[in-house]
Amino acid sequence: MSVFTPGELEFLSTQTLGRLATVQPNGTLQVSPVGFHYNAELETIDIGGFNMTASRKFRNVADNGRVAFVVDDVPSVQPWQVRCLEIRGRGEAVGPQVADGGPNAPGRTDGAVIRIHPKRVISFGIDQTAPEPGLLRPNNRDVN
Repeated sequence: MSVFTPGELEFLSTQTLGRLATVQPNGTLQVSPVGFHYNAELETIDIGGFNMTASRKFRNVADNGRVAFVVDDVPSVQPWQVRCLEIRGRGEAVGPQVADGGPNAPGRTDGAVIRIHPKRVISFGIDQTAPEPGLLRPNNRDVN
């Protein structure tokens, strides 16, 4: 069984920005807008970026692995339509690998990624439609 439904995979393929929540060493939360892609081979969400290993979010994941990730949009306001996919799971700080200019060259990706291994998926407004937003029900499930 796949981690995501076909509708959720289609939704992810149309989105370019998500929000990653991590836990800092003092217990406070950090939320960062990030680019991402679905890694079909591993059924994970992979997040890369410039100088990833130097980022607080990468260090947070390396320290404790606690993450939540949200991708959402509002494709219509008339009628009102919201779509949301929340992924809770274990984050893995992967990398870095050397890229052109070295692993920490300014303005370059260093090949490191935050890899999210889903443990709980909550989707809303993706695999179902309803005549009124209040009639939609979330699709909540745990993932092996």
